[in-house]
Amino acid sequence: MFAGTVSTATASAGPVVGAPELTHNPLYKQGRLPAVSCKVTKGTTKASTTRYLDKVVGCLNSSWREAVKGFVPVRVSAKAKVEKGPCLSGLRVTGSFAISCYGAVQVQLGSDWITAKSDQAVLVELTRAYAGVIQAQVGISEAWWALPAGDEKDGGVEQTHRFYLQADCMGGISMKILGRSAKNWKPLLTAETPKEYGRFDWYGKPANRLHWFEQGYGSRGPGACNTWKAPSSKVA
Repeated sequence: MFAGTVSTATASAGPVVGAPELTHNPLYKQGRLPAVSCKVTKGTTKASTTRYLDKVVGCLNSSWREAVKGFVPVRVSAKAKVEKGPCLSGLRVTGSFAISCYGAVQVQLGSDWITAKSDQAVLVELTRAYAGVIQAQVGISEAWWALPAGDEKDGGVEQTHRFYLQADCMGGISMKILGRSAKNWKPLLTAETPKEYGRFDWYGKPANRLHWFEQGYGSRGPGACNTWKAPSSKVA
């Protein structure tokens, strides 16, 4: 949170009011992030895929450090099996996945990611997890948790959408930074998301997910990712 500020966020759906850590975060004032030359190929072995993950996150660190005051390099923790813990909220996930967890991108690396010939869907999942770490470093995650969701009529669903759609937007920035392109991003946004997450309404409508991802991708700057001030229709 900003030093000397007290969150008085409104307890209702709609654009957030009274939480400058969310609506006026200094991150949004940063311009276009620098593109990086990240020549890395994902092999089809555990060792080569692990090296690939480390390299990609290292490349993202070199660009995102320009936008985050007091930036702490993000690291990757890859394991064959991630047992249930605080970052999994009690879930047991069978396939590969990536999530943000205490300053790191935590990866459960299974055969599905290791043997994948194309890394596009894997990279979308990895960059979204990376975005979660950035949200934590700039105080957005803490401020989101502090919102009085329990008092909202929808139980905080809309504001949860704002948080995760912002990660999609920042993931779009990262994909642009890395020089990646695709004819259709829409199927890639859910291609590697664990099926166990299907019961959670985190992102809202697929069309809005695509909108925010493309906002980040087209702008290559975090100023395009202020979901907290967007109208409800854009985060439904």
